[in-house]
Amino acid sequence: MTGKIEARLAELGVSLPDAPAPAANYVPFVVMGSTVYVSGQVSMENGGFVTGRLGDTMDVAEGAAAARLCAMSLLAQVRAACDGDLDRLKRVVKLTGFVNCTPEFTDQPKVVNGASDFLVEALGEAGRHARSAVGATLPLGVAVEIEGIFEIA
Repeated sequence: MTGKIEARLAELGVSLPDAPAPAANYVPFVVMGSTVYVSGQVSMENGGFVTGRLGDTMDVAEGAAAARLCAMSLLAQVRAACDGDLDRLKRVVKLTGFVNCTPEFTDQPKVVNGASDFLVEALGEAGRHARSAVGATLPLGVAVEIEGIFEIA
């Protein structure tokens, strides 16, 4: 049986990936009471990393698309934290977005909007959240990495 959130994602033509396994000595999420802390999810598509550097090899639209992919992985982790029942998600509390960019690049918020806009489109008001967007040099040359805090039932 598909829940409301999964049905909404299907309306958007979105199929969440399987929750990615951690790449090192950490866990993909931690549940404390009604809060889920999801480790940074990197930009991935079709089993490979989406790499690039904003202000150099990628433009804002490509970066925003990579951030959207990170948001899908965040939701996949929340689904795993909720034993497969994504309808337990009550709201997105906060995202911290890291954008692989040149020192001169200043549009990090526009890139992370790709994740924020997707979460609001998929979840409505429950997708609105507090947020930070910062420039960084990211592992493996990935374009974007985003971590999140979520409230669940």
